[in-house]
Amino acid sequence: MSPRKAAKNSTAADGVRACAEQPVAISPSGEEFALPTAAEYATELERIEALAAAARSRGEEIVVVMGLGFVGAVMAAIVADTVHPKTGKPTKLVIGCQRPSTRSYWKIPLLNRGVSPVKAEDPEVDPMIARCVLEKQTLTATFNADCLKLADCVVVDVQCDYAKQELGNLATGEVEMRALEETLKTIGARIPPKAMVLIETTVAPGTTEFVAWPILKKAFAARGIRSAPILAHSFERVMPGKNYVSSIRDFWRVCAGCNEQARKRVVKFLHEVLNTRDFPLTVMDRPIESETTKIVENSYRATILAFLDEWSLFSERNGVDLIKVINAIKMRPTHSNMIFPGPGIGGYCLPKDGGLGYWAYKHLLGFQDDLFKITTTAINVNDTRALHVAELARDALRNMGRHIAAADVLVCGASYREDVGDTRYSGSEIVVRKLTEMGAQLRVHDPYVDHWYEFEAQDTYPAPGHSWSRFFRNQEDLVHLRVQKDLRAAMKGIECLILAVRHAPYLDLAPDDVVKWAGGPLAVIDCFGILSDEKIRRYFELGCEVKALGRGHIKRIKDGVAARGSPGGRRGTPRAGVIGGAATKGG
Repeated sequence: MSPRKAAKNSTAADGVRACAEQPVAISPSGEEFALPTAAEYATELERIEALAAAARSRGEEIVVVMGLGFVGAVMAAIVADTVHPKTGKPTKLVIGCQRPSTRSYWKIPLLNRGVSPVKAEDPEVDPMIARCVLEKQTLTATFNADCLKLADCVVVDVQCDYAKQELGNLATGEVEMRALEETLKTIGARIPPKAMVLIETTVAPGTTEFVAWPILKKAFAARGIRSAPILAHSFERVMPGKNYVSSIRDFWRVCAGCNEQARKRVVKFLHEVLNTRDFPLTVMDRPIESETTKIVENSYRATILAFLDEWSLFSERNGVDLIKVINAIKMRPTHSNMIFPGPGIGGYCLPKDGGLGYWAYKHLLGFQDDLFKITTTAINVNDTRALHVAELARDALRNMGRHIAAADVLVCGASYREDVGDTRYSGSEIVVRKLTEMGAQLRVHDPYVDHWYEFEAQDTYPAPGHSWSRFFRNQEDLVHLRVQKDLRAAMKGIECLILAVRHAPYLDLAPDDVVKWAGGPLAVIDCFGILSDEKIRRYFELGCEVKALGRGHIKRIKDGVAARGSPGGRRGTPRAGVIGGAATKGG
């Protein structure tokens, strides 16, 4: 398990390196970790058994968290940080179990150093993990699934994805349940009969009762266990960003058990590890109700955002600033949750969760009618909204006498929301891919993202054959795309600036600085209501072209500047490389 530093010319693009003697996993920082050999499994189990025995002697429960991803790693730390309300002593030893694959094995040695395997903007994450691993010694990680034999409780945080086969056509997708099913088989073959299994993963409605329960019952029967599995479901509502931990620990939870014993156990467990005093539990009658709660919750959110897509286009075509319209509507308390959708709806949940419900209705629950219309349409709209950004960039450059093909374009913002480093299903990815298909030369800047694996490792990320690159032409060279950190340097020589995310550094950009750094007038595309009317006006005065999602009033500003003759500006001044209104590329 000792690490070897990666060579300087290596990259962690896909976290995988094939060594002649032994396969390795590569962390995001480029550090290599040799995968465990067969001989190491026995030694590792001895280590875990010793930790568990010591914990039991102190009266602590053993909790195994399966999966150390975005949810599992932080959930493991929250449980490990639990203390008795009267004595203040730890009540649980948490063992994080991660499959030792070339993609993700590196998480285990990192966590065992007290280093978080997930990058988070929340200042609580890193010290909590370090405290639980190094000081309290209530958290450890392992690759040996035999740790399940020691468990009093197993929390399942294994991904259950929805893979779409066509962009903008949810109906072509399938739920990828194989990893979850294999994990459940592994659990059923090892856990003590009295251990509770808590599925925290967002799953298709019916999964706990009609997939997980039969798998565990069959595994118990094969082991000669007559008692029923203690199986429950309680979905997470994790929100990446500055409130990462509190979105798990200090937030309302919904739960349900497959039987009365499971219901009592899950309620007791959640009361112990979460702040249920301030955020009370909601206990449902059946797991399918808990599962459906998560799907409806996120489908509702996705639908509100999709609803605004058509009004965004309406506004662009009819001189309306949708940002001002939304702000006026939000003054009414009943409509305060209305949000401008930006260049697409990303994050792990909203782009897929409605698909889990759609798929479950047909494949788990056996209905064949075409029930879902609004839910599926909403996701289809959200998935394709970013394509319009490429159209706006093309039109803005055309208005300046230039072409999108071979134009140098900078996309500011790779993540799916402001001030976080999460790129999963980001609308910016579609913007980059579509503009690349149209022949543009792309650059990306994001202060919170170090690696954009959707591009760097697009052959294998998020899984082999699942990259959105398959929906577009000419994507091969995007494996070389790297996120830049120096905003001023990234702007040098660009012809088009796309403000894709409301990151704090972009809100303060001054038009005069942007034009200076770019080397002359450029096209500016506002995807998220980032530009004030004053900044839009100044860009026009400087000879730029501005377009934006949902902001049709921009033409009025442009006409006003033209009518005043662009005082103090450089409107009409050609930039280097533009001759006779046509863009040229110099050597």
